[in-house]
Amino acid sequence: MIAVHDILVAEKNIIVRVDLEWTGENCPRRQATLDIIEYLRTRGAERIKVIGHKGNIDQVIELGVDINFDLRSDPREEANDESLAVELALGWDVYINESFATSHRKHCSIDALPRLMKSSGKQVGVGLRFEIEIEKLKVVDKGLLIIGGAKTFDKAKCADELEKKGWTVLRGGLLSGVDLRPDGLDISGSLISNYQSLISTAQTIVVAGPMGKYEEVPEGTKKIFTAVANSKAYKVAGGGDTEAALEKFKLKNKFDWISVGGGAMLEYLSSGTLVGIEALT
Repeated sequence: MIAVHDILVAEKNIIVRVDLEWTGENCPRRQATLDIIEYLRTRGAERIKVIGHKGNIDQVIELGVDINFDLRSDPREEANDESLAVELALGWDVYINESFATSHRKHCSIDALPRLMKSSGKQVGVGLRFEIEIEKLKVVDKGLLIIGGAKTFDKAKCADELEKKGWTVLRGGLLSGVDLRPDGLDISGSLISNYQSLISTAQTIVVAGPMGKYEEVPEGTKKIFTAVANSKAYKVAGGGDTEAALEKFKLKNKFDWISVGGGAMLEYLSSGTLVGIEALT
C-alpha cells in the first residue's frame, strides 16, 4: 500500500478524497482533512482539490483549495460509475484517499476513480491518517468485540466473521438476540454484569457501538465502556456514536486508538482489507 509520503507531490495537481462530515472542532476527520491539505501545500503541490460528501466545508474553502463537497448528489457516485471517474480525474496527476471511514464502500470516489487514474499511469496512495489507521489496526489480534448501536446489518456480518475467526462477541443495541430491559432502551442488568466479567480478563478489546440509547438511558453503555477503559487490554474504538458516547462519559483518553470509522474498522478487522485499499493496489 503506497502512502502519500512515498509520492513526489511537488508541482503536481492532486485530488484528495476526504471525509467532510465533521462533528466539531475536535473531530479527527476534520483534523485529517486539514493535515493532508497542509502536508501537500508545504511540499509544493501545484494545485489541490478535495472531494467528499456533503459536510462542513467553510474551513476547507478558507484554505484556498478546490472542492467538490456534494458527490453523493450525483447518483453515479454510489453506483461506482466510471463516467464520473473520468470527469473527476481530468486534469489531476495524483489521487490520495484520506477517507478511511468510507473506504469500505464501493463508491466511485473510493474505487473507480483511483483505479482509473492508476491504469492511466497516475500515482495513487493513502493519506496520513489513513496510513496510521491501518498501522493501529494491524496489531489488533483476535480478542473481545463489543458491538452495538442502531446500524446493525453490516456490523452483524462483520461480527459473525470475526466470531468464526475466534473472537468473542458481546452484542448490544439493536442486534438480534440481545437481552434488553423491558423498555428496549438498554441491555439488561444481568447482561451488564456478564459483560463486565468478560471484559476484565480480555487482552484485546474492540468497541463498535453503544449498548443502548445512551442519551436517555446511559447505564449499560457507561458501565461497559468504563469497564473497557479501566481494563489493561489493548483498547480500540470506532464509529461516530461510539466516539460521542466516549466523549460524553469522558473516557476517550483511556483508549489506545479511536478510529474515525466504525464500519470500515470492522470490515478491515474481519477481512484484512477494504475496497479503498484494493483500488490502490
